[in-house]
Amino acid sequence: MSADAVFFGAHPDDVELTSGGLAALLAGRGRRVVIVDLTRGEAASRGSPAERAVEAAEAARILGVAERENLGLPDLGLDRHRREQLESVVACLRRHRPALVVAPDRHDEHPDHVEGSHLVAAACYLSGLVRHPAPGERHRPARLLFALYRGLERPHAVVDVSGAWERRMQALRAHASQLDPARGAATYLTHPDFLSAVEARGRDLGAAIGARYGEGYRARGAVAIGDPVALLPGNPAETRA
Repeated sequence: MSADAVFFGAHPDDVELTSGGLAALLAGRGRRVVIVDLTRGEAASRGSPAERAVEAAEAARILGVAERENLGLPDLGLDRHRREQLESVVACLRRHRPALVVAPDRHDEHPDHVEGSHLVAAACYLSGLVRHPAPGERHRPARLLFALYRGLERPHAVVDVSGAWERRMQALRAHASQLDPARGAATYLTHPDFLSAVEARGRDLGAAIGARYGEGYRARGAVAIGDPVALLPGNPAETRA
């Protein structure tokens, strides 16, 4: 079954940290949303792949998405130049055939976030080529957005996720192996102020558009506006979106 939107994360908690609000909002409006984790997070300082898979499934249930899958690419080994990795993502896109793809933003310190961003962007283009060898019928998503995490890049769009913020935070808390200080080595995710920092980031982005909470996204190229009425705040088209 085709998906309306596919959200890619390099690791099993990345979508919850960047774009879980948008995923929850779309799912709540009856859209078919799929989360795809590129790796199992096996190189992380905390949590086994099995633990992380259970947590990811619970987070997906909280967000209300239709499906979550893991491509099993190597953690700390994502590489846009590896043919087999590109083919795996292209095959995923052809299988789900989304109109919207959300990928990690490349302006980030983590090498997997950088490579994951380039990997998904390249796959979105290659998926539309008839002769690309990955299985499935060609398909190129209509829109590709990059979800901001901790970088200071200016967003091209901010989505009001106030109505889904508590669900996003609940989904994030499902990743207890990463957040619970008692369960392993200390990381920035276990710092007492980490969740407060996530909240502050959401409040800051929300304030930029006059909302309580927001998520920031960047686009490659111009964002097409087919209906000029969509530019008017609070218009019916915006309500239906």
